[in-house]
Amino acid sequence: MSRPYDDEFDAFMTASWSSLFRAALLMTGDFHAAEDLLQASMAKVYRAWPRVSRVDHPRAYARTVMTNEAISWSRRRSSGERPVDHWPDEATPGHVERVTETEQVRRLLQLLSPRQRAVVVLRYYEDMSEVEIAAALGISQGSVKSHAHHALRMLERLVTAEAEADADLDVESTRGQP
Repeated sequence: MSRPYDDEFDAFMTASWSSLFRAALLMTGDFHAAEDLLQASMAKVYRAWPRVSRVDHPRAYARTVMTNEAISWSRRRSSGERPVDHWPDEATPGHVERVTETEQVRRLLQLLSPRQRAVVVLRYYEDMSEVEIAAALGISQGSVKSHAHHALRMLERLVTAEAEADADLDVESTRGQP
């Protein structure tokens, strides 16, 4: 569906693309991220185009939107992940153990009640406070504390039981060997 200002916006983009892309590339340091940033920013400018087209410098407005978007992206980025040209062949020390522990945690969380699981995930993975969890789940702060306490005790018992079972298996497998 075409809007009455599509041609005007297209002309603006044609005239502004190269300078805005250069700025996006400088902000992101990556060609593909710059394309994504410019596209996301121009989508916002397009939605506001009837108003933006009336300002004295629409390109400056677009650059401001793009700058704010880049800052917002950097705040949301949790890992500092960056694409690389060459992926190293060597394994990361401890990777197998971390994956195994992660799988164990996921499996053990499934053994908790849904409410206990929600409290644990919100508290320890989402880093929410007891007050925030209570509001999110629609329960009292005391219930949050109680669910967390019981969940952690249950997880502790499950981990201990698994460790003891693993130790028993290790003892059984070494019996009768020279």
